[in-house]
Amino acid sequence: IYPSDKIKSPIHLSIGQESISVGVCDVLRPDDLVSITYRGHAAYLAKGGSLKGMIAEMYGKKDGCCRGKGGSMHLVDTASGVIGASAVVGTTIPVAAGHALAIRKLGRDAVVACFFGDGATEEGAFTETLNFAALHRLPILFVCENNGLAIHTKQGTRWASERLCERVETYGIPAHRIQDGDVFRIRERAAAAAASMRVGGGPVLLECMTYRWREHVGPAEDYDAGYRTRDELAPWQERDAVPAVGALLDAPTRDAIDAEVEALVAEAVAFAENSPFPDECELNDHVFAD
Repeated sequence: IYPSDKIKSPIHLSIGQESISVGVCDVLRPDDLVSITYRGHAAYLAKGGSLKGMIAEMYGKKDGCCRGKGGSMHLVDTASGVIGASAVVGTTIPVAAGHALAIRKLGRDAVVACFFGDGATEEGAFTETLNFAALHRLPILFVCENNGLAIHTKQGTRWASERLCERVETYGIPAHRIQDGDVFRIRERAAAAAASMRVGGGPVLLECMTYRWREHVGPAEDYDAGYRTRDELAPWQERDAVPAVGALLDAPTRDAIDAEVEALVAEAVAFAENSPFPDECELNDHVFAD
């Protein structure tokens, strides 16, 4: 759809990174929260965000999850526990900690899963939040989706040391690296972390290695852009969670799931196509406090 110009928003796809969101969100309860990034479609959907609302938002339509004003980079679904995303790298990390602090103050046993990329760990807000979360033993699961890239810049030219977990552990926060994107291993780690946090165990970090299949912004491939090669993609495609999990099912079950997903996507696109654009009178709504 994107090349048709019907989608009015810049779009940062999660293709190749879905196993992280699925593994983490599968262990969360309805009252738990997730904080997502501008590459957050997978986590938004995995936590139960409205597919219709997401597609309509990409179209800039009134029935979008932000009434057409946020676009792909600012998804939110409070009914499903999806904290609003931000286009500014790292800014959602302290916001997630604020929600975790509120949960603790209210005496609830809910948790917050905070997703961010490896580039966000270079922002001061990340280390400041680690310290605050550790100090107050906040129920927050830090989830670093480490695809090794900050736009087009590889990690080796940005990090003096690749030992992110070691750095995080200096704050007294347990940290675990999942190297291969295995959805079941991610789920196992997330389940243990959530169970611990619900009884006051404090924050945990998961560093989940992954790979971005498409370009930084947009649906195209960019392996001829000079900063990476298709050879890097091959091993991640070979062990991708979607076909790997699908292969565990019998063919009729897998076909039925695929057909259901395709129907849901088609329904969401039709919903977005038929939704009206916001009225001009709404231009200044939700900009200033009443």
